[in-house]
Amino acid sequence: MIRRERRQTAYTPVWQDWVWYAVLPCSVYAALLVAALRLDAATHTAVFVIGAAALGLLLIGIHNAWDTVTHIVVTAGDRDETRTHA
Repeated sequence: MIRRERRQTAYTPVWQDWVWYAVLPCSVYAALLVAALRLDAATHTAVFVIGAAALGLLLIGIHNAWDTVTHIVVTAGDRDETRTHA
């Protein structure tokens, strides 16, 4: 995902894009890995971290889907305006 975001040229990502599309998902996956490794030693805590990671990935996915749809709608509206004025 990070490679694809860096290759595209139609849009220049801002810092919020990097946070939502790269930093947060990587952080959640790292927490998930740590929780999986600690599952034997601290089962109670690890289960809550795994649940929080699942919820975090769900919320990140919803935000990113909303952001993508909003971008598509706004840029499609810009293209339609340039067609009618040309």
